[in-house]
Amino acid sequence: MHKLFFYGSLELDELWSFVLRKTRKRWIWIALCRRTRQVVAYASGDRSKSTCRKLWEAIPAVYRSAHCYSDFWKAYSAVIPAEQHTAVGIRSGQTAHVERFNCTLRQRLARLVRQTLSFSKSVVMHEACVRLFLHRYNLEIAVTLM
Repeated sequence: MHKLFFYGSLELDELWSFVLRKTRKRWIWIALCRRTRQVVAYASGDRSKSTCRKLWEAIPAVYRSAHCYSDFWKAYSAVIPAEQHTAVGIRSGQTAHVERFNCTLRQRLARLVRQTLSFSKSVVMHEACVRLFLHRYNLEIAVTLM
């Protein structure tokens, strides 16, 4: 089976949260496999090209040849090879799964909601909670795929 067909497409997006106070924004960058709905990579940091590069480098080798869909944020086109990347608007539906995943992430992790009493006080705990959630989410999806 051809690798591109088997691993399908990736949808990329980023969402913001904060640590301690709203002025200390943290961006969570997600790469979601369209076929399996699993998160194949993520990066945490600011909304810069360097954090986008961290996301791209975190994508496993078997997914590196997959086509990527993202919004029009300039960092994506600066990092992802042009032949593998398509920037699309939200109405195209090409990033619907990752946008929906971002909603799931906000619903299940109170610390990612913009106005809440639950918030991270340190970057270490913020990233640990996100990592734990992603791990559990991928396991749940894997079980449903079996």
